[in-house]
Amino acid sequence: MNETYLTTEELSQRIKYDPRTIRDRLKDSVLLEGVHYFRPFGGRKILYIWETIEQDMYKQSQEQSVVIPMSSGGSCHV
Repeated sequence: MNETYLTTEELSQRIKYDPRTIRDRLKDSVLLEGVHYFRPFGGRKILYIWETIEQDMYKQSQEQSVVIPMSSGGSCHV
């Protein structure tokens, strides 16, 4: 399984969001640790998994329901 790992800056160039927006608004609400990103070797650096993010972006754009992110990392579909 080949996956593309991106830094916050590289991801921001692909999805056209400011790196600060990714860190402050998307990370841990839309982009979840263990699903969309991980911290290699238990360090501070974050690597995003492009294929998972791309798949979820397309899936979310096709869904019309309202999704409320939950503090546990799950989501509530209304």
